[in-house]
Amino acid sequence: MNAYVSEAGLPLSSPLLSVKGVTLEYRAPGRVVRATQNVSFDVWESDRFILLGASGCGKSTLLKAVGGFIPPREGRILLDGQPVQGPGPDRVVVFQEFDQLPPWKTVRENVAFPVRVSGRLGRKEAAERADHYLEKVGLSRFADAYPNTLSGGMKQRVAIARALAMEPRVLLMDEPFAALDALTRRKMQEELLALWEDVRFTLLFVTHSIEEALVVGNRIALLSPHPGRMRAEINSHEWDLHSGGSPEFQAAANRIHRLLFDEAGAGDGVQE
Repeated sequence: MNAYVSEAGLPLSSPLLSVKGVTLEYRAPGRVVRATQNVSFDVWESDRFILLGASGCGKSTLLKAVGGFIPPREGRILLDGQPVQGPGPDRVVVFQEFDQLPPWKTVRENVAFPVRVSGRLGRKEAAERADHYLEKVGLSRFADAYPNTLSGGMKQRVAIARALAMEPRVLLMDEPFAALDALTRRKMQEELLALWEDVRFTLLFVTHSIEEALVVGNRIALLSPHPGRMRAEINSHEWDLHSGGSPEFQAAANRIHRLLFDEAGAGDGVQE
């Protein structure tokens, strides 16, 4: 296991989130499907941790389990050392479908609403927090607009602001940019990184794109499909985050591709 240090250079004694030997199953018509098999990984505070793999590797199911929506068949999921036993405001999910914003609420009301209904803040305080996070995602001047006037990328920024307004321990993102066009998707990736630099939230992010994993993440878990197993974990010293065309970035992308798709060359549990 690699050693982890805080922003101040001090060693971190324990992870924020631990997934320990987790096997997940779900029911399909006439059968039970095993989504993951004995998956383990740790996420430290302020990590940008990526679950990467092809369709059928169980990465979205794992995210739902961390969110508390699916109980493990085997293994444990711990947050701050305590078992995850259901959904909670300490874990907030941003999904791919950005058209989930109630159209009758303004942007500010959409961001403030979950904080209000959680009982954590009153109306005035929730609106102030909404304005704070709308400023973080660059949408302050659209606070009084309605969702139908926004582009897809703007709607997803509202969804991110709404999630961060809950100030969760872990922000969970399930292929949040997959429905966007390529240019908007890259812009959203860059904006997410800039937001992380400002807020330093802890991120667990699902994608099937190798390039997106390398752009967004500082740690990447590679999952093999049917059922999902840990194939390898790589860390950000492997690539240059700021240059998708750098030799380090391309070498890391090639290595990930081999680990994911070259069955003979990949072994379970590899850590680089």
